[in-house]
Amino acid sequence: MPEPVRLIQERTARAVPAETVRRADGWWLRDAPAAAWWVRSVLPNADASGERLVCRVEAAEEFYTRRGSLARFQISPGACPDSLDSLLAERGYRVESPMSLRTASVARAVDLLGPPPAWVVVDEHPTRAWFDTWHAVHGGDSRAEWALLERVRCPSGFARAVLGGDVVAVGRAVVDTGWAGLFGIATLPRARGRGAARAVVAALAHWAATRHADHLYLQVERDNVAACRLYTRAGFRELCGYHYRTAARPPHTGDGP
Repeated sequence: MPEPVRLIQERTARAVPAETVRRADGWWLRDAPAAAWWVRSVLPNADASGERLVCRVEAAEEFYTRRGSLARFQISPGACPDSLDSLLAERGYRVESPMSLRTASVARAVDLLGPPPAWVVVDEHPTRAWFDTWHAVHGGDSRAEWALLERVRCPSGFARAVLGGDVVAVGRAVVDTGWAGLFGIATLPRARGRGAARAVVAALAHWAATRHADHLYLQVERDNVAACRLYTRAGFRELCGYHYRTAARPPHTGDGP
């Protein structure tokens, strides 16, 4: 492994920062009202077992219950306790969103993708056109997503592919301690199949090189065939698979039914 999974996932948490982060014995309890659900999940990145593990899970459940939401844990091999997945299954948590964590060297991605075309621009801050294209594909609460972008403290690049005067594809990269994470790659349906997403990835890889990043990482849904194919051709290889466990309902508290 070029880098422990835990450190990459923590870089991700800084690139998509929650509004509230409570760190408890190495676990990150994260919450951001109205933000995407994966921002509001636990990074259980410290080992525990037996009763100690049960207590940590219960503390996390209490954290989310107080905020009126379900507890959700990111289960990444090599980052979380070995027995956490089975413990959550026993507690009725359901499996969600099988993901692939992939990495590539910047130099290899730049070599495989070649120079980005002139119709792709990388800005240091998101433009309204960038955000509107991203939001048209990914959806979500606009105010919460703008607030999330404003919380990012690491250097960021926002790529936009412009065809016919319109922004048709976007993506962003965040540089953190020698690594650049790629996020929010999105192409409008009418522009798919025209190389726009590849051009965005190429532009972000070149941008990362200028920011002295040596490695790239990203997360992609395992059933997103087109995206997986693009990233493989860009030199990305799977570091590990991971998934989420989400509580079926809030734990019962207090008296009554």
